[in-house]
Amino acid sequence: MKNTDPNHVHTYDAQGRITCCTLEEKIYTDAGGKRLLHEEEHEEEPDDKEQGQADIKGKSAIIKYLPALISLMMLLIGIALDNYVKPAFFTGYIRFAWYAVAYLPVGFPVMKEGWDALLGKEFFTEFTLMVLATIGAFAIGQYPEGVAVMLFYAIGELFQSAAVRKAKGNIKALLDIRPDAASVLKDNKYIETKPENVSVGETIQVKSGEKVPLDGQMLSVGGSFNTAALTGESKPKSIYKGEQVLAGMLNLDKVIELKVTKKFADSSLARILDMVQNATTRKAKTELLIRRFAKIYTPIVFFLAVALVLIPYFIVGDYLFTQWLYRALVF
Repeated sequence: MKNTDPNHVHTYDAQGRITCCTLEEKIYTDAGGKRLLHEEEHEEEPDDKEQGQADIKGKSAIIKYLPALISLMMLLIGIALDNYVKPAFFTGYIRFAWYAVAYLPVGFPVMKEGWDALLGKEFFTEFTLMVLATIGAFAIGQYPEGVAVMLFYAIGELFQSAAVRKAKGNIKALLDIRPDAASVLKDNKYIETKPENVSVGETIQVKSGEKVPLDGQMLSVGGSFNTAALTGESKPKSIYKGEQVLAGMLNLDKVIELKVTKKFADSSLARILDMVQNATTRKAKTELLIRRFAKIYTPIVFFLAVALVLIPYFIVGDYLFTQWLYRALVF
């Protein structure tokens, strides 16, 4: 049985080896080291709280994907009825109603977003344009195409949402590896303080199973470190006297001493955290150019498409609305 008491104080001998428990127990009880033991030989059964959270996440995922699944199933059935079964009743209003019901699960949320954008005086948004395009497809009788376009858009949004959730989870995991304290040498004794308060050139001590709080130069003979949090490499890395040790590494071997070479704000870990946290607010020049171009290009194309529908009415003798609407939609 592992020692999981969070208040347990570890004891060490003169060589820095743990005397109270095994290294595995030390890492297990450390807040940052628990993740290293996710592949234990005998997995513990999740408690009721964890099981309940898993059930909630599973239900929320089903609810999130359910509208797209309903629309997909109804679309496939409708296509099968149109092209293979061809029953006599599947025409006219019944056919329209079938595809309209298939459209609503994925179309209604987009229509709601488009309406909110209109209330905010933003007409040329992806939501309003998607609604206009799919309603136009219904207007010319291309019901399956209208449902399919909106369905593919909804699926794309789901993939994007899943990617964002995963990215946020990775950011949260990255934030969890931030060291909370540093043991700095002052007046011939080590004092616990925040990493932000440690100056360059000071000596810090890192015990076995603890995270390295700051970038520094190895003063001890050597040590073994888990660098998975920074590099993704699961194999321990051996670092020897005079070599560089980076903040966020997990000391696996024994008590070591480091000479701080960078302030916490300038450390590799702090820079990684800053870049990850601010990545969404930084736009590439290409992205900014495309957005500026879209603000001009989209209205021009929209009004040209509207003109393509309306102007031929006055100059074409055999004007057919659905024909010119189709041309405007593919313009």
